[in-house]
Amino acid sequence: MDRWSVPALRAAVGAVFIWFGALKVLGVSPAGDLVASTVYILPPEFFVPVLGVWEVIIGICLLYPPLTRVGLLLLALQLPGTFLPMVLLPEVVYTTFPYGLTVEGQYIVKNLVIIAGALVLGSTVRDEPASV
Repeated sequence: MDRWSVPALRAAVGAVFIWFGALKVLGVSPAGDLVASTVYILPPEFFVPVLGVWEVIIGICLLYPPLTRVGLLLLALQLPGTFLPMVLLPEVVYTTFPYGLTVEGQYIVKNLVIIAGALVLGSTVRDEPASV
């Protein structure tokens, strides 16, 4: 199990970021409206695709072990924003605060699993200089 668990986690998290990011770039993400409603200081037709590219880059970095540090840095900058709707749009996220979640709320809370996976991947990075 030790042999395959981290590579499987790397592949799964990388694939999720590439997939979800590509949907944003193509303008077909079911989360696009939620992102647009949360980040209202930038035009959604600009911000949502840029976020999608950011997510695709995270996914690629996580799939290629020498770029894990870069991917985790980009992930650390991106993930806090994914929880903003819980504060800014509670009517969209909760059916009953704080435990009743809508589908959108569940989509956001699943990011806790992504964070845990990122911590595991981060634990595999040695104290060596990153080779990029």
